[in-house]
Amino acid sequence: QVQLVESGGGLVQAGGSLRLSCVASGGTFSSYIMGWFRQAPGKEREFVARVLWNTVYAESVKGRFTITRDNAKNTVFLQMNSLKAEDTAVYYCAADLGGGQYATEYRYWGQGTQVTVAS
Repeated sequence: QVQLVESGGGLVQAGGSLRLSCVASGGTFSSYIMGWFRQAPGKEREFVARVLWNTVYAESVKGRFTITRDNAKNTVFLQMNSLKAEDTAVYYCAADLGGGQYATEYRYWGQGTQVTVAS
C-alpha cells in the first residue's frame, strides 16, 4: 500500500508560479510511475504530467509545468510557471507501477491540494 501526501497549493496571481510536492510512503518509490492530475469544479479529472525515467505532459501545460522526482526523498514535484486562471483546480498526486495518462490506470492517490489562479 502506498500513501501519498501533497502540499504546496495556494492562491497565486496569473503569471505567477507554484511548486507542488508529493511525498510517498509504503512502497518502492523508484519503481512507481508518478503522475499529477487535476480536477476543476464540474469537470472530470484530467492528466497533467507523469514521470518514471522519462516525462510526459498534457499539451495544455507543456512548456509551463515541469515534473521531477527525487527518489532519495520519495518525492515528486510539479513546478508550475506562467499560471493561468484555467489552471485553477484541485491537483492530485498519483502512483502505480504502470500508470499512463488516464486516472483509471493509477491505484494510489493523494488527498489533493487546491491551486487557485486569480486573473
